[in-house]
Amino acid sequence: MKLLVTGGAGYIGSVVARDLIAAGHEVVVLDNLERGHREAVAPDARLVVLDLLDRDDLMELLGEGFDGVLHFAALALVGESVDHPERYWATNVGGTLNLLEAMTAGKVPRLVFSSTCAVYGEPDQVPISETAAFRPINAYGASKLAVDQMIGQFCTAHDLGAVSLRYFNVAGASGDLGEDHDPETHLIPNILRAAHGDTPHVQIFGTDYPTPDGTAIRDYIHIDDLSRAHLLALESRRPDEHQIFNLGNGNGFSVREVIAATQSVTGVEVPVQESDRRPGDPPILVAASERIRSELGWTPKKPDLEEIVADAWAFFQAHPGGYSQ
Repeated sequence: MKLLVTGGAGYIGSVVARDLIAAGHEVVVLDNLERGHREAVAPDARLVVLDLLDRDDLMELLGEGFDGVLHFAALALVGESVDHPERYWATNVGGTLNLLEAMTAGKVPRLVFSSTCAVYGEPDQVPISETAAFRPINAYGASKLAVDQMIGQFCTAHDLGAVSLRYFNVAGASGDLGEDHDPETHLIPNILRAAHGDTPHVQIFGTDYPTPDGTAIRDYIHIDDLSRAHLLALESRRPDEHQIFNLGNGNGFSVREVIAATQSVTGVEVPVQESDRRPGDPPILVAASERIRSELGWTPKKPDLEEIVADAWAFFQAHPGGYSQ
């Protein structure tokens, strides 16, 4: 198939684009390179430097003819979304509306969308299923929920078959592709920076949660397992239907457990600084992933926390200053 990967110069999009090419697909990467990295783009992919807000150019590109779109391009910093919600509504919602209109005009039949567990906010129950109540607590989660709802309506109206994958915590690296964010807000890369001596310590936000060791628990999924789910989702298209799957290991690890795993992998004692909880941080976020396991046959092949950290550490050692070094 000829496939468009939006955000294909970013962490997740670059890995999925490479795996699509390995599976025999023709891939075009769309990225404005504001937060992505040209060096992360698959060598056999065609790169189009374009912003989703450039509606006319987007229409022209989709008019070439595509069999599907995998949509990763978005703003994804929670704090920024609180301070500048207008950016998130314009980019995540407005940009996706432009994409959906261009797909409709170009008669593109399938879409896989990078969604998020942030649509659930602070859940009543964990593990979190796809039927949990929607309670986004910031513009990031709210904008992603709005896109999910918009996609469902386009499926009904325009013969689109779409799958939304709601991620929990994506981590690890895939060979020479890994995390390089500015600013870096993800726990494992920040622990690795402290282990490497690039930062004086790693911050623990909250040590009084109702969890076994008092720190928050999150569900970590290896980037390779996440990528495989996208390839399965691409093949599961059902015309006029919007399928939604939560995507996680189904197991949670506390902040202290992640730090301990990093110390085991690196052999370095990681200095920590304990701080108060951040507002809106739930004690536990773990995915119920039975639906994707039963309907698409997906199971995580790399659920072990130390393996996730080891792959991230290998990438960090190869790229201590990110892709530019």
